[in-house]
Amino acid sequence: MNVSLWQRGEWSLKSSKNYDNPLQEASLNATFTSPSKKQHNVYGFWDGDKTWRVRFAPDELGEWSFVTTCSDSSNKGLQSKGNFQATLATGTTRFQQHGPLKLSSNRRYFVHADGTPFFWLADTVWSGPMASTDDEWQLYLQERVQQKFTAAQWVATQYLTNPNGDRFGRKAYEGQEKIKVNLEFYQRLEQKHNGIIAAGLLSVPALLWAAHWNPEVTKNNPGAVLPEDQAVFLARYMVARWGADAVAWFLPGDADYQGEAGERWRRIGRAVFGDITHAPVTLHPNGQQWIGNFKNEPWIDFIGYQSGHGDGTEYDKWLLEGPPATKWHEEPMHPVINLEPPYENHIAYKSQQPFSPLATRKRLYWSLLVSPTAGVTYGGHGVWGWDDGARPPTAHPKTGIPLPWREALKMPAAEQVMHLYDVFNALEWWRLRPAQDLLVTQPGKDNSEHFVVAAQSEEGDIALIYAPENTEVILNLSALLQPLQMTWIEPRTGQRQAANALGDANAMTFVVPKGEDWLLELRKQP
Repeated sequence: MNVSLWQRGEWSLKSSKNYDNPLQEASLNATFTSPSKKQHNVYGFWDGDKTWRVRFAPDELGEWSFVTTCSDSSNKGLQSKGNFQATLATGTTRFQQHGPLKLSSNRRYFVHADGTPFFWLADTVWSGPMASTDDEWQLYLQERVQQKFTAAQWVATQYLTNPNGDRFGRKAYEGQEKIKVNLEFYQRLEQKHNGIIAAGLLSVPALLWAAHWNPEVTKNNPGAVLPEDQAVFLARYMVARWGADAVAWFLPGDADYQGEAGERWRRIGRAVFGDITHAPVTLHPNGQQWIGNFKNEPWIDFIGYQSGHGDGTEYDKWLLEGPPATKWHEEPMHPVINLEPPYENHIAYKSQQPFSPLATRKRLYWSLLVSPTAGVTYGGHGVWGWDDGARPPTAHPKTGIPLPWREALKMPAAEQVMHLYDVFNALEWWRLRPAQDLLVTQPGKDNSEHFVVAAQSEEGDIALIYAPENTEVILNLSALLQPLQMTWIEPRTGQRQAANALGDANAMTFVVPKGEDWLLELRKQP
């Protein structure tokens, strides 16, 4: 058997026994040994009747060996060993060509297996895989690929917004003390996951949504209601199904990570990811919650946060002057990514007005520059809940009636994401570090709507400044390499124009062009 480098290989095994509840009665594990003798441990999973599967993607060329073991020692059909050949990578997607994700050598951003930097530009399509038809899902993927998104965040079980499960009323599991996996639910959901992979996007499932706002909401979230051991079983099942593909994991979503609740998630995380080879893992937090207390957990690979759906200076300062801006450098280093900024067209908490395209763009660019640039996530009201436009999303009555999901796909800020992608990929974004010292004065000191963020390379050869709704920006450019090529970039269109300035390097004044927000790109001239 041959398996292409970095692509899913699959081995089917036939159980010698029938189980009434396979998840509870047996577990399948496999150890793969590379040509260099490095070992990788993965879970296997039940896939109907007596069929069990093991999936693995090799990361070295040459001959591999493997051995499978079953917790039920009497089940000889699930105990096997063999060999296969890992051959040259094939395919055209970024993951087929460059491999799955890992952390960069300085642990500040993601790279592919071959070292190529990966820019996280995700969409929150939480309910989409469960609620969509096959044709609808393909339409969604085509649109997001055209808009240059690189990842899709979605929920892999019933949860608060889809309490009844998928569009056919099937749930991920039944029961609570001894859950039973619904195979049809997962086989159908896997087709949506496969579509993400085929489109060349990173698949980012939230495994155990755990929102706990009130009892009515809590009861529909497996991460909040399942006993600890059952949460572990369910998460392992999903990791076994999809872990050989281009994925990143959110262990829970919207959970509490403080005190005893935090200790519970530490135990679950260690039980799910502690003994296996796994893709990058983080926790999806509640709004304005920092998970720095998890930084020393060896299974945590990056820091995800949610700046949330509030507006106004007091709310924005958590992002602009709070943990994302001040705690990113704490050891051990991790990529820092805003996994849920405000959704476009979602009603803001304070103003009670929908987030405009400008307000949405601000939070995207702010997030990318207040911490070392690694990526950001966009969200569109109407898309995340896969809504029909008739009413607010389930369990979110105060968020406003969204556009139908097809229309919401093409909201202005969503279309402008492609320009954001182009701006950052036209320079070596992975070298950018927050550089607020470039600002002589902060126009947004008293009003966050005017807050300017700046970043530069440590070498001083590139800098990027984001100026929302300002008439002028005064910069101290003495730390940058001279002479500089200075360019204004319009985030709405991606158009560029030369930037003029007055003053010397210690206090150079740039007049922001007319319009809304602008980016100032500074590069050392060749």
